[in-house]
Amino acid sequence: MTDPLRNIRIVIIGDDLVSAGGDPKGMGWVGRVVAKTQSDYPKVDFYPLATPEISSAGMSEVWLEEAGRRFSADTDNRLVICLNANDINSGISMSRSRLNLANILDTAASKGVQCFVVSPIPSRNPQLNYDIEHLAAGFEDVAARRSLPFVDAFRPLVDHQGFNDELRNSNFGQPGQLGHGLIAWLVLNQGWYRWLGLPEQEI
Repeated sequence: MTDPLRNIRIVIIGDDLVSAGGDPKGMGWVGRVVAKTQSDYPKVDFYPLATPEISSAGMSEVWLEEAGRRFSADTDNRLVICLNANDINSGISMSRSRLNLANILDTAASKGVQCFVVSPIPSRNPQLNYDIEHLAAGFEDVAARRSLPFVDAFRPLVDHQGFNDELRNSNFGQPGQLGHGLIAWLVLNQGWYRWLGLPEQEI
């Protein structure tokens, strides 16, 4: 007899990008992913936890306490880690950034929480993008060493004209409706449904 599927709870941690900031439709990339992750069985619930300007160090410190309030012993608990460039702005070294992510992933694994990692997105500052690309590659390596899904949201977008136009035209350098839509598309097409064990939906 097949065991019944447990309902899924997905906690998403990150900075303002996890909210709908910059999106005039108020959906953000998370809202778009939620809209494309419809399941009656198992039930899938999302809990986005956006913290302005949080770094990988901050995420490593607070994620377990914050996510633990949303998780249950009776559910399939999952964590989406939406990384950013705040480590660069905070002067955190590459090795420390990698270690912070590794600590999150390893602690999650020890708690039976499956992880999905999303890279930093490009900046409207071309000089900063050199550092972001290096950081994203480091994060990707940490995830790959653990055979965890990793979404590259940097390389596909760094030269995307529409995405860059939105960043330049934003008072705060945030993606708009198009940008959030592009991030959602990348997430949905880079292992999202396979990670959840759900049939792929039309995107």
